[in-house]
Amino acid sequence: MRHTPELSSARWRRSSYSNTNGGDCVEIAEDFTGVVPIRDSKNPHGPVLTVPTSAWDTFISSLKS
Repeated sequence: MRHTPELSSARWRRSSYSNTNGGDCVEIAEDFTGVVPIRDSKNPHGPVLTVPTSAWDTFISSLKS
Protein backbone atom coordinates (compact mmCIF):
# COMPACT_ATOMS: atom_id res chain seq x y z
CA MET A 1 0.00 0.00 0.00
CA ARG A 2 1.39 3.40 -0.98
CA HIS A 3 1.23 6.39 1.28
CA THR A 4 -0.13 9.60 -0.24
CA PRO A 5 1.56 12.62 1.33
CA GLU A 6 -0.44 15.44 2.89
CA LEU A 7 -0.21 18.21 0.30
CA SER A 8 -2.17 21.09 1.88
CA SER A 9 1.04 22.93 2.78
CA ALA A 10 2.93 22.01 -0.40
CA ARG A 11 4.89 24.77 -2.13
CA TRP A 12 4.33 24.24 -5.85
CA ARG A 13 6.65 25.51 -8.55
CA ARG A 14 6.79 25.58 -12.33
CA SER A 15 9.80 25.21 -14.52
CA SER A 16 11.63 28.41 -15.35
CA TYR A 17 11.06 27.39 -18.98
CA SER A 18 7.27 27.75 -18.59
CA ASN A 19 5.67 30.77 -20.17
CA THR A 20 3.69 33.34 -18.20
CA ASN A 21 0.58 32.99 -20.38
CA GLY A 22 -0.74 29.98 -18.48
CA GLY A 23 0.26 27.49 -21.14
CA ASP A 24 0.45 23.74 -20.77
CA CYS A 25 2.53 23.49 -17.62
CA VAL A 26 3.05 21.06 -14.83
CA GLU A 27 3.99 22.01 -11.31
CA ILE A 28 5.94 19.98 -8.81
CA ALA A 29 6.23 20.15 -5.06
CA GLU A 30 9.60 19.45 -3.50
CA ASP A 31 10.67 18.33 -0.04
CA PHE A 32 8.59 15.17 0.16
CA THR A 33 10.54 12.10 1.20
CA GLY A 34 10.65 9.48 -1.53
CA VAL A 35 8.09 11.02 -3.91
CA VAL A 36 7.59 14.00 -6.21
CA PRO A 37 4.00 15.29 -6.40
CA ILE A 38 3.03 16.60 -9.86
CA ARG A 39 -0.09 18.52 -10.91
CA ASP A 40 -1.53 20.42 -13.87
CA SER A 41 -1.02 24.17 -13.38
CA LYS A 42 -4.37 24.89 -15.05
CA ASN A 43 -6.18 22.71 -12.49
CA PRO A 44 -4.44 23.30 -9.15
CA HIS A 45 -7.27 21.69 -7.16
CA GLY A 46 -7.43 18.66 -9.42
CA PRO A 47 -5.71 15.31 -9.07
CA VAL A 48 -2.06 14.98 -8.12
CA LEU A 49 0.25 12.32 -9.49
CA THR A 50 3.06 11.18 -7.20
CA VAL A 51 6.07 9.41 -8.63
CA PRO A 52 9.06 7.93 -6.82
CA THR A 53 11.95 10.38 -6.52
CA SER A 54 14.24 7.95 -8.35
CA ALA A 55 11.86 7.82 -11.34
CA TRP A 56 11.61 11.63 -11.41
CA ASP A 57 15.40 11.97 -11.31
CA THR A 58 15.73 9.52 -14.21
CA PHE A 59 13.06 11.41 -16.18
CA ILE A 60 14.77 14.78 -15.66
CA SER A 61 18.19 13.35 -16.52
CA SER A 62 16.85 11.94 -19.79
CA LEU A 63 15.37 15.34 -20.70
CA LYS A 64 18.70 17.03 -20.12
CA SER A 65 20.67 14.58 -22.28
